[in-house]
Amino acid sequence: MRPFEAIESVITPLPRINVDTDQIVPKQFLRLVQRSGFGRHLFHGWRYGEDGVTPVASFPLNDARYAGSRILVTGENFGCGSSREHAVWALMDHGFGAVIAPSFADIFASNCIKSGLLPVALPGAAVERLVRTAAPVRVDLVARRVSVPSESASWDFEIGDHARRMLLEGLDEIALTLEREDRIAEYEREHPAPAP
Repeated sequence: MRPFEAIESVITPLPRINVDTDQIVPKQFLRLVQRSGFGRHLFHGWRYGEDGVTPVASFPLNDARYAGSRILVTGENFGCGSSREHAVWALMDHGFGAVIAPSFADIFASNCIKSGLLPVALPGAAVERLVRTAAPVRVDLVARRVSVPSESASWDFEIGDHARRMLLEGLDEIALTLEREDRIAEYEREHPAPAP
């Protein structure tokens, strides 16, 4: 994973509640085994017309104003439904580094941290204001703050120290385990497996 400290970009607004993982990346696109290639399927059912190819002009991911956006701002209970790492991979493959919402499904938020995507929970009023802004937004993990510098507006957010460290240092669970390799080896020496 890449270390994450801060990003600044225009936001992509998606003011919808209860967006589930099948809406984020539909099940028919889950056949890939690598983490890349899912971005083109992100929000497929909303992003493309009935033919599955023609872009829906009114959908935010098809709007030139949000091209290159690194921050998705959406409604409460984002990522509900089945546990699907592919949903996180699709968001990241599209280019998002952070998702801001009033709340997230627990498993989705955990999958975000494990993959390097920052889920930021902010009060509903703050999210509504962000959805309306055209100004660049800054998400600062070091300071635990979201701000709109040109509007002198900011909101602090909470994130556990363990999750924050994983993101700041770009560590996944394997890397965290390997940090304790000496202690694991010591434990194995002190607790040998019983002979068959």
